[in-house]
Amino acid sequence: MVSRIWGTRNLAPWFPNAALTEPIGEVWLSGDACTAHSGPLQGQSLQAICSAQAEAMLGSGNDGHGSPLLIKILFAQEKLSVQVHPDDTLAQRQGQPRGKTECWYALEAAPGAEVACGLKAGVSLEAIEASLQDHTLEELLNVLPVAAGEMIFVDAGTVHAIWPGAVLLETQQNSDVTYRLYDYGRPRALHIRESLEALKLTTEAGKVPVLALEDREILVDCAYFRIERMQIHGMVSGDALAAKETQVSLSYLFGQSGSVTAIGQDGREIPWPEHTALAVPAQATPFQLESTDGATVLRIVAKRSQHGA
Repeated sequence: MVSRIWGTRNLAPWFPNAALTEPIGEVWLSGDACTAHSGPLQGQSLQAICSAQAEAMLGSGNDGHGSPLLIKILFAQEKLSVQVHPDDTLAQRQGQPRGKTECWYALEAAPGAEVACGLKAGVSLEAIEASLQDHTLEELLNVLPVAAGEMIFVDAGTVHAIWPGAVLLETQQNSDVTYRLYDYGRPRALHIRESLEALKLTTEAGKVPVLALEDREILVDCAYFRIERMQIHGMVSGDALAAKETQVSLSYLFGQSGSVTAIGQDGREIPWPEHTALAVPAQATPFQLESTDGATVLRIVAKRSQHGA
């Protein structure tokens, strides 16, 4: 759990037993420092596991920089800064392994919930610079209403902000490089020069229509990740979950709702609490998922394109 000034002091019903002493804005599900909850690698960090067993975890041709994806749940009670992330080219020029393309899946949204995603048509760099002087940048932003179950894609270079009213599952390239362009007068550091260098006036960002297949829905599919929504009833094998794959890579399963039990090859039942994630290595041993009452599961697949394959 990561403290943020825009976060909440009550994570119920998502994490009802969390005792909070400061506002929590982010719960990281797959960060480098996240540790294995059970099994022979229990207590080891994801970064250590990926480094020691890179091919088994990530597949062949990985870039050697650990898990390519970072998955978080965001709890915004106040506006996040207006910000922008660099793309791969700019990030690598600055000594970072990768840029930061991301997406937001609305787990919950109150009436009137909104996000800022990109700039209005025709906005120029000069207009942005002028708006920073007179504090009118928000007027230049493309504002989108948010409803539960919707997916919003935010490619690197997109000027964006998250506003209160929604609980979002964020999937992103594993980078925490964020440039604050505007922060509503809060006494925090801004990165205006870096933001202006990184931002793109037009991007592919916006709401993504659901693509319905026979056994799953594709919520987003970009160069770095694909996210699928599935309904689990009864027993489902890990092979069936990955039936659409042509190349095998690291993936994650997020329990959106309902009770699910993961069962290993040896018959051992693996605890999988709701609203948490299971990491499925590229070379995972056979497993099964079982839900007696029905469950909604998101499958988040790291694309091999970012591993150099």
